[in-house]
Amino acid sequence: MTDRVIRASELAQYGFCARAWWLGAIEGRPSAHQRELRVGEVAHRRHGRKVRASVALARLAYLLLALAVLVALAALLR
Repeated sequence: MTDRVIRASELAQYGFCARAWWLGAIEGRPSAHQRELRVGEVAHRRHGRKVRASVALARLAYLLLALAVLVALAALLR
């Protein structure tokens, strides 16, 4: 028997409908809701891009703040 990773989404699917989980995970049958799955995947990718952009902008903001503090300190020490 091989060890199989069970993902959180599978647990959620099983909790919602054990039969749907069985049909997909064990029997290998595709979901009847392919369009909705594609729409969800696109939405998750879009959200992921926004989160990565937000993190990058926050890091840039901290860098600029540190630079401003250094410039202010240099001006005060003159």
